[in-house]
Amino acid sequence: MVAKTFGSAVFGVDASVITVEVTVMQGTGFIMVGLPDSAVKESAQRVESALKFFGYKMPRQRVVVNMAPADVRKEGSAYDLTLAVGILRASGQIQAENLENYLIMGELSLDGLLRPIRGVLPIAIEARRKGFRALMIPKENAHEAAIVNNIDVIGVENLQQAIEHIEGIKKIEPLRKDTREIFFHEQSQYAEDFAHVQGQENIKRALEIAAAGGHNVIMIGPPGAGKTMLAKRLPSILPMMTLQEALETTKIHSVAGRLGPQASLIAHRPFRAPHHTISDVALVGGGAIPQPGEISLAHNGVLFLDELPEFKRSVLEVMRQPLEERRVTISRAKVTVEFPANFMLVASMNPCPCGYYNHPEKECVCPPGAVQRYLNKVSGPLLDRIDLHVEVTPVSFDQMTSLRPAESSEQIRQRVVKARAIQTERFKNHKGIYSNAMMPSPMVKEICVINNAGKALLKTAMERLGLSARAYDRILKVARTIADLAGSQEIKVEHLAEAIQYRSLDRENWAS
Repeated sequence: MVAKTFGSAVFGVDASVITVEVTVMQGTGFIMVGLPDSAVKESAQRVESALKFFGYKMPRQRVVVNMAPADVRKEGSAYDLTLAVGILRASGQIQAENLENYLIMGELSLDGLLRPIRGVLPIAIEARRKGFRALMIPKENAHEAAIVNNIDVIGVENLQQAIEHIEGIKKIEPLRKDTREIFFHEQSQYAEDFAHVQGQENIKRALEIAAAGGHNVIMIGPPGAGKTMLAKRLPSILPMMTLQEALETTKIHSVAGRLGPQASLIAHRPFRAPHHTISDVALVGGGAIPQPGEISLAHNGVLFLDELPEFKRSVLEVMRQPLEERRVTISRAKVTVEFPANFMLVASMNPCPCGYYNHPEKECVCPPGAVQRYLNKVSGPLLDRIDLHVEVTPVSFDQMTSLRPAESSEQIRQRVVKARAIQTERFKNHKGIYSNAMMPSPMVKEICVINNAGKALLKTAMERLGLSARAYDRILKVARTIADLAGSQEIKVEHLAEAIQYRSLDRENWAS
């Protein structure tokens, strides 16, 4: 007879159903077809050992396994449990008439225990979409899958438990969770808060503008000025994630295997801070089996690149296209996968190799030309995608010891949310545009209209400060966000003036 069990394959952040057909016939040998990779083929040894451990037998006849659709490559060790159940059913060792109701996935150890697998959330979503009644997976993955409603999540610890449940001998109670309750409970839990930061009011203001408009930002300042500390607090002032955003983010982390055994829904915006030794593939994603990189793990959150000039130039350059398109496409000979990458880029850097150029107290010891060479490590096209350039100066002793309470993240976030609401209304008829930072150039001319006084100010600024042409659109976008924070329908002169000061690195004489 032919027994059919059902598993799933994950491509990018989406899953598809795989039908595993098993038949036992005259002859000898174990044959697996349907484009399985080495890890899938090796499952025969794990399955045989697990079956023997619980008193079952691997058929000593010819076992043929077909994984359909046959033109889709099957990868990884997560099909072990699917194969084991199929072999037992095909050889008549278990009676299971309702296998078509189950989507079964799990990696077996030699003693029949189940190990956790990756990509459970997209698998659960696809199983529900295809009408399966239950999803059977390792117990450690059950919390992650249980956030998907209208499907029974059966978490099993070993092969024997799975068989007993399928045969109805000893049923396992499905794990159920209230997704919305989990989401709203964990949503506002941030360990970092701007209330803990004394001084640096101008930097807080710049980060508020960045959060309100979705702008990328770079902070330039000496060591110990608080660049990293401020960057870590940026997610706490961004608007709360919607449930849809939370599911998107959790899917990516699930595929990457970054969720813990008891983790379920990621309810707060991610903050990723890779080390400057990171490779191209680790940053944007890829590999033999395409996996999401750091820019996708930062989806709907913040990607922080500390000491930007220390990153390899090739690493930074491959990030340029995802910054524009807000997704990354990884192409291989037989498959193309797409990972979302809608993140805010926050970078920090020292102004020079020694770190003390323009320092109010310490003297820079770099030789002539060293400052410009250091800045040239960051390419112009990358800086072109960063809207705000902010100079960070050290906090004075009086500011550090001040007893005056600092503004909390919650207070700042309320202003950010109001500004974002204005932008949501503004771009409601423009698909794929949600914030001022996303506006293309034609839309900037249409929306960011300035009066004659504003034009005169901008012209003077570009001439006297030596601002490059690329700074023009950026200044208008940032000015539009500042106006939104002020609740103003028009971009006023004071909004433009504040926006102009956030273009430090565009000044021709900045490093001279």
